[in-house]
Amino acid sequence: MRSFLFLLAFTLLINYNNYGQENAPWSSLFNGTDFSGWKKLNGTAEYKIMDGAIVGISQKGTPNTFLCTESDYGDFILELEVKLDYSLNSGIQIRSLSTEEYRDGRVHGYQVELDPSDRKWTGGIYDEARRGWLYPLTENPNGDAFKVATWNHIRIEAIGPSIRTWVNGAPCANLVDDLTPSGFIALQVHAIRDDDQVGKTIMWKNIRIITQQPEKYQSAMDTDVPEYNYSSTLTEHEKRTGWRWLWDGESTEGWRGAKLDHFPEQGWSMEDGILTVHESGGAESAHGGDIVTKKEFSNFELIVDFKITEGANSGIKYFVDPELNKAKGSAIGLEYQVLDDEKHPDAKMGVGGNRTVGSLYDLIPAGNLSEHDNNNKRFFKSEWNRAKIIVDGGHVEHWLNNVKIVEYDRFSQLFAALVEKSKYAEWTNFGRLKAGHILLQDHGNTVHYKNIKIREF
Repeated sequence: MRSFLFLLAFTLLINYNNYGQENAPWSSLFNGTDFSGWKKLNGTAEYKIMDGAIVGISQKGTPNTFLCTESDYGDFILELEVKLDYSLNSGIQIRSLSTEEYRDGRVHGYQVELDPSDRKWTGGIYDEARRGWLYPLTENPNGDAFKVATWNHIRIEAIGPSIRTWVNGAPCANLVDDLTPSGFIALQVHAIRDDDQVGKTIMWKNIRIITQQPEKYQSAMDTDVPEYNYSSTLTEHEKRTGWRWLWDGESTEGWRGAKLDHFPEQGWSMEDGILTVHESGGAESAHGGDIVTKKEFSNFELIVDFKITEGANSGIKYFVDPELNKAKGSAIGLEYQVLDDEKHPDAKMGVGGNRTVGSLYDLIPAGNLSEHDNNNKRFFKSEWNRAKIIVDGGHVEHWLNNVKIVEYDRFSQLFAALVEKSKYAEWTNFGRLKAGHILLQDHGNTVHYKNIKIREF
């Protein structure tokens, strides 16, 4: 009897799953014959219809061009097939906007990347004309799933703050972000510069969408695919994997002045989930002063979102010992530099750029370690940026906007040699403490911080 009930349950489960796949309430977004329900924005590249597919044709002398749905979509599941020429980058806009208030109507919003380059970030999520890369495939090898010059199947699930993507069945992006809950869908023909890119094509077909209770038809996400959360709440996945807030978004709990037994009474403010150190003339730790965690940390992954103002300087320090420097200036520790490289003079000092944004300050310059042919650190001066610091024993990594920019061993001979030639040479055992405080620096300029969270190993 038990075997019969098990077999019955298994049969019902298979039938249910097949029903969900075959009988989902799909609606077509493209009728295969004309552009009813679509409009062109931003550029002048040509779109035409061939054999039931939309064909975009690259054109020199025009910005990015978008063929956009006339309707907006919030929660949905979108599927389509895409075929892309070599060397022609493209993307699928979702929850996107075009308003006069934002850059004179420039299309902006989430873009599911279509990337034929050796970088292989197809299925990643880029924030077009806004924050840049939110989910590059730097920690997900499934970019290999996309095949150039043949048809590829793309699935996008946008439900609540969750945006997930699949390419030919392989899970790619797992993003949580609540900046834009609704907007149009668009097909991009990317701007080009070179004559040999003129006339390249990208094709889309079988474009269909579920808007009625899409949560009923969600796919399971592979647990090995990293979740990147930009919202102001911890997800259930983060809670299960040990993440917690290092700053609660509203109080001074868990923090104090680096040279005080309490939180500074001036120089810092907290409002709407944003922690701000304020302008005081550019002096180092001379106004409110640095703040540090009351607790010490050894092995951890730390995430801090930051936004600078023009010409600003600050820093995120770790393995800080507040007792090392009781004189003027900042507390001593390893520093992830936070800086306006263009406008602050400190970027031109040091050696080889080791005082630029994201660098291990005065020791190791930041560079793009995730893209072998691109040294762009992908820093966004006027937007929020994400700093990530990983410490596992001696192994340390700096990440900027999910691109690895620094990697070193703090117990190595090379690290010791770098310290001997730096401003930290006078501090015994610098950077090699078993545990230390985490610090946000007051360098006399306005810098904003939020979404400060940590998990310990």
